[in-house]
Amino acid sequence: MLMTTTRPEPPGLSGGMAAGEAAALYRLMTFLSPAFPVGAFSYSSGIEWAVEAGDIVDMASLGDWLAAMLGDGSGFCDGLFLCQAYRAVAVADDRALREVAELAAAFVPSRERRLETVAQGRAFIDTVSAAWSCDGLDQAITCCEAPIVYPVAVGLVAAAHAIPLAAALNAFLHALVSNWISAGGRLIPLGQTDCQRLLAMLESAVMATAQRALAATLDDLGTATFRADLASLRHETQYTRLFRS
Repeated sequence: MLMTTTRPEPPGLSGGMAAGEAAALYRLMTFLSPAFPVGAFSYSSGIEWAVEAGDIVDMASLGDWLAAMLGDGSGFCDGLFLCQAYRAVAVADDRALREVAELAAAFVPSRERRLETVAQGRAFIDTVSAAWSCDGLDQAITCCEAPIVYPVAVGLVAAAHAIPLAAALNAFLHALVSNWISAGGRLIPLGQTDCQRLLAMLESAVMATAQRALAATLDDLGTATFRADLASLRHETQYTRLFRS
């Protein structure tokens, strides 16, 4: 005799996503995909000089360098700027958004890093405006009188498209670390498997940095990565360069 059971399926096997959740996830994956045309592959954030100087020589030293940049340097600060821009757009506070944009643009430690983050921010905004425009986006962009740096651009767009803040922040930091690893992998060089090992090793650091940035205020801004800032300053005088920063 054929028997049937009424045992419920484990969570996640039969349920789907609401239309809004699916759209937000689709857009988040698109905006922070390596294929999104912001030119991230052409920047190393000073890693190229660190490799030439001998600070980064293998997977372990690259991992240490990136963990510091993420938790105590530009990674945390960029995450905090993303959060503040997102929240300003979410409550339609144009003044707060303008102040965050100005502070983020002024906080970049070197000319090349400024070129990197402003160029990516402009490319991100231009592409989203052309292909993924939505209500409120143009207004938010217009109120930013200073150049829109990349993390502010991502926070602004994520809020306008109703992408959850925590998801946008974690995806942004993941994309940032992935690009750093890609640059380091090409410079040392490292194989693809070692690059993935590094990405796995930094997973907890990405999540911890995201949690700090979500809970922080602008009063918590600050870095302790002088060597990385020095690398971004000295990169422009390197005799041979593969990257723009």
